[in-house]
Amino acid sequence: MKETKAWHMNGFIGIICIAILVAGALVSFLQQQIVITVLFVVIAVALASGITIVQPNQAKVLIFFGRYLGTIRDSGLFLTVPLTIRQKVSLRVRNFTSSKLKVNDVQGNPIEIAAVIVFRVIDSAKAIFDVDDYEQFVEIQSEAAIRHVATKYPYDTFTDDDEITLRGNADVISDVLAAELQERLKVAGVEVIEARLTHLAYSPEIASAMLQRQQAIAILAARKKIVEGAVSMAQMAIEQLDKEGILELDDERKANMVNNLMVAIVSERATQPVINTGSLY
Repeated sequence: MKETKAWHMNGFIGIICIAILVAGALVSFLQQQIVITVLFVVIAVALASGITIVQPNQAKVLIFFGRYLGTIRDSGLFLTVPLTIRQKVSLRVRNFTSSKLKVNDVQGNPIEIAAVIVFRVIDSAKAIFDVDDYEQFVEIQSEAAIRHVATKYPYDTFTDDDEITLRGNADVISDVLAAELQERLKVAGVEVIEARLTHLAYSPEIASAMLQRQQAIAILAARKKIVEGAVSMAQMAIEQLDKEGILELDDERKANMVNNLMVAIVSERATQPVINTGSLY
């Protein structure tokens, strides 16, 4: 099914024609011309059944005894095919916010996810005839697409790899979700304008454990940076002493100095200095 344009004309002209027919029927009745009177009345009633009003950003789908005649997209008062069923379809942009869905990500971690879908109808014939209820169809397919996308990616990554994650790549996930939805909803004549995640979190039963894991990884990453800095500082100190010729240290003394610097820099607590005042001999 594909949308086509239905025949329609200015509604005010139709009202004038109906008024002329009613006046003609009244004159014929006064002249006792019953057949002409009945004919005028029947035509006037038929034309009156074709008067319709279309609001802005709205469409009227015309059905004539089970046959699709076309769609009126223009707004205003119109005279169209008489004796037709006119079904209203909104062309406005609408939002659908999904409920919080509990799914497992690609790593099997239970998460909670929700999204908002911005859509509009672009083909009224598909929306009315190709699916039973296009609004309910949008809701069901949106939740199915959200579940499918959530199972394709991890919630978060704990490595340095450039892996796409639900938490760290929101724009990429939104594009993937929008493309998935568009593929599912095109059968209903619906265009997906935007799809965005509105809620993303670990399920309550594992949230505390995953938080501890994230904290441990953050501590390890910080330790790694501190150790790298400590090694660099120790190397710079030895090189500076050798360059300036201030002290001549053997390998054992260099090792002791490096050990002391590493302990002082890497330790979580403030170190207590020990002052060497010299030897008794």
